[in-house]
Amino acid sequence: MTEARPDARRMISDPQVMRALAHPARIAIMEYLSSRESGGTATELAEIVGLSPSATSYHLRALAKFGLVEAAPSRGDARERVWRLLTAGWMVDAGREAGPAARAAEQAVVEAHALRGMERIRDWSRRAGDEPAEWYDKALFNDSLLLLTAEELAELNEAVLALLRPYHPRRRQGDPPPGARTVAVHYRTVPLA
Repeated sequence: MTEARPDARRMISDPQVMRALAHPARIAIMEYLSSRESGGTATELAEIVGLSPSATSYHLRALAKFGLVEAAPSRGDARERVWRLLTAGWMVDAGREAGPAARAAEQAVVEAHALRGMERIRDWSRRAGDEPAEWYDKALFNDSLLLLTAEELAELNEAVLALLRPYHPRRRQGDPPPGARTVAVHYRTVPLA
């Protein structure tokens, strides 16, 4: 068993791995496991992804094949199989010189994530009126067009990521502050044509 690296982010450029990640259930599995220090079983994850435990096990094995998840130590019941992430997160980048297959695989992952993000926004919009005022008033939608140099864009990205960094480990430490909820933060910077 490999030692999990909860603080390491993995850069993925292999088209096979990118294609494996471009599945909504696998994205949901990776997200769930990233938020649980103790990992999760196929039965627990099946509820999250809306599949049967056996179908979820199939997706877990596929993720394990590419070194993204692994079997974790049991939580007491030796019959249960617990899974955990091997890294705190991952990024995909086919690279500037990538061929068509790698570009297509990268695009599939990007589109799968974009769809997941849009569904989260739609879900919030549908239920926002039923949320407590403290959460309703703090949700934010912001779309800005900025005029930047490449260097300024790099500085902006680093500044925003630095602001987010302290909140990542809190989810995995198992002792969040009272009233804490998982919040989706969508941050993308893409130069326009």
